[in-house]
Amino acid sequence: MTVLRIFVADDHEVVRKGLVSLLQAQPNWSICGEAADGHEAVEKAQRSKPDVVILDVGMPRLNGLEATRQLLKANPEAKVLILTLHESDQMVREVLNAGARGFVLKSDAARDLVFAVDALAHGKTYFTSKVSAMVLEGYLKGGTLASQAAMGNNRLTAREREIVQLIAEGKSSKEIAVALGLSVKTAETHRSNLMRKLQLHSVSELVLYAVRNNIVQVPDSYDGLPSAA
Repeated sequence: MTVLRIFVADDHEVVRKGLVSLLQAQPNWSICGEAADGHEAVEKAQRSKPDVVILDVGMPRLNGLEATRQLLKANPEAKVLILTLHESDQMVREVLNAGARGFVLKSDAARDLVFAVDALAHGKTYFTSKVSAMVLEGYLKGGTLASQAAMGNNRLTAREREIVQLIAEGKSSKEIAVALGLSVKTAETHRSNLMRKLQLHSVSELVLYAVRNNIVQVPDSYDGLPSAA
């Protein structure tokens, strides 16, 4: 029997190891790789060629939605399942627009994860019950959720979304340059061009833009702003 190859990416090690343990207990399922951030997930998954990729939506360096886009561009046959702490109409639209085939709340993972992975492995989609209701409601109102992508996020290129996330995470121009293999001058040019393109006037406004467009997820305890350096 064919072994199902699964890749798991979550920046919380305890959560990631719990998911891995749950999945490895299933017959003929194998974990072919793990990652703690979006960039690492994209790089490792390109090498390991998994059948199913499980991504936390709120990972550092590259969020789960952008990682999904990059993963599927390199390996269109992979099936992506998104994990998140919160469900929202906009989040569902973004997940579908990125190309993911499933959406599971972390609070439902113990109950739903195995069923979700099995569904994706057999060419189906899977959504946590609350999200399924959202998808159906969106369809009944006319048009699929996938066609209702958030305009602000889609205005940006893949590289621009990466840079927005890094700025929102508090990275300086030098740190962004190192992370993306750019010169500091190029990173600063990207930063300036983004602010002008989005008609924003401060880093705090850019952070708000990133949160509203699901480029980053800010924890409830967050009370600071990133450096403008």
